[in-house]
Amino acid sequence: MKKRQLFLIALLALVMSISLFAAGDSEKAQSGELDRSKYFITVATGPTSGLYYPIGGAFSSVFQNKLGYKSSAQATGASAENVTLIRENRAEMAIAMSDVVAQAYQGFGAYEGKEPATELRALLGLYPNYVQLVTTDKTGIKKFTDLKGKRVGIGAPNSGVEVNARMMYEAHGMSYADSKVDYLNYGEAIAQLKNNMVDAVFVTSGIPNATIMELGTTSKIVLVPIEGEGLATLKKNYPFFVEATIPADVYDTDSDIQTATVRNIMIVNKDLPADVAYDLTKGIFENIGDIQAAHATAQKHITLENSHIGVDIPFHEGAIKYYEEAGL
Repeated sequence: MKKRQLFLIALLALVMSISLFAAGDSEKAQSGELDRSKYFITVATGPTSGLYYPIGGAFSSVFQNKLGYKSSAQATGASAENVTLIRENRAEMAIAMSDVVAQAYQGFGAYEGKEPATELRALLGLYPNYVQLVTTDKTGIKKFTDLKGKRVGIGAPNSGVEVNARMMYEAHGMSYADSKVDYLNYGEAIAQLKNNMVDAVFVTSGIPNATIMELGTTSKIVLVPIEGEGLATLKKNYPFFVEATIPADVYDTDSDIQTATVRNIMIVNKDLPADVAYDLTKGIFENIGDIQAAHATAQKHITLENSHIGVDIPFHEGAIKYYEEAGL
């Protein structure tokens, strides 16, 4: 009998605890409180050797360790793959170059003939990639139109670099037919430049770029400016380009070089719940120091003040709510 009483007491305690737990969940739901533990946030980044990976990892760490989401950073092939992952809901968040995103969203350029990716939304702008048209003092190339008849490394087909190169030619009233182009990634193309097998190379990346710096150990680096009417046309046709300067001391060039930058942005799918998008955006800026600590580039550029620079697609409604609260 005593055992039966103990069993009934234990059973009653269990029922009461379940009831209290359910009541707590009900109160949470009624109050609108977000249960972060129910969500897994995959952050699509880039190759482990690049900058996307550590910066994306910092975002994921904030989501998991500071906000209480389940999260991980996923190494990928970067922008184009990341756009696909977001479109197919195989990642909740991804870093991508804004020009690739804009082309996917509007269905032009590398995405010509494909269904526009109108489900893409921005969460925030991140940091700039600089368009660096690299040559040496041996080639005689000093301005963009000097590329006529020259051998030019333009990037792997439909890569972010190659997409930029195509737009640069167009903005200067030229096309690939004006040069002898090689579809080489910039690492391969810089190696060819060292051996005098190409005359100029397009590199779109943060600065300084290690591959270009390595070129400087054997050759005098010359950066061809993107300026004047060509730059004006570029910005008019593609508003995601932002004018910038590469200081002379970056590559020991003879002077500062004017060029264009493309912002890297953080994208999500419009179907991400608005309360989650709001909570993630708020959490990012409340823990911005953790993200900035990932890299000097993040420290300099990833801020609330810079969050809208170079973004050419709509922001997610949850992010908009946070920005309005923040006075933007």
